[in-house]
Amino acid sequence: MAQGQTKGSGNLIVLCAFLVGFIGALIVGWIVFPKVLYSKKFQPIDFSHESHQDSDCESCHYFRDDGTFSGVPNIDNCIECHEEMQGDTEAERVLVEEYIQKDKPIPWLIYAWQPDNVYFSHAPHQKLDCVRCHRDVSKEKSTPPVYINRITGYSKNTMKMVECEKCHAEQGASNACQVCHK
Repeated sequence: MAQGQTKGSGNLIVLCAFLVGFIGALIVGWIVFPKVLYSKKFQPIDFSHESHQDSDCESCHYFRDDGTFSGVPNIDNCIECHEEMQGDTEAERVLVEEYIQKDKPIPWLIYAWQPDNVYFSHAPHQKLDCVRCHRDVSKEKSTPPVYINRITGYSKNTMKMVECEKCHAEQGASNACQVCHK
């Protein structure tokens, strides 16, 4: 009987070791590795989209005459309203003193920078609601951090190909490789 008990306790030890290893691998894969893979960065100015709700999105993010999208606004957009201080927040002080008065571009970090092998134009996507691809910023009181992949240099929030393919399929647009890839 002692030999049977030893064999049973040996199986229990193997099972426990497996479970500890499995749980350890999950913790490393889901918690530790992402923290090592992505660096957490913050925007140069804590921007509040919520406080800018009195103007429409197109005031800062617009299509140019040639059909290209302006993307992140340049300092000229900010100067239109903020040549003088509009409040007493630290973000307003930094905007006016460090960027507007020095006529220096704001080095915004991009949340959804596309890989170099992807060609994307906003022009054929104008009919889609912006929040189909971008986060809804309308209620944001401050800018969230940007997580940058230390290996690729791309943002964690860069849109994944599967999302593009899904939308193309729904809209009846081509999913051929050369439509999006250079």
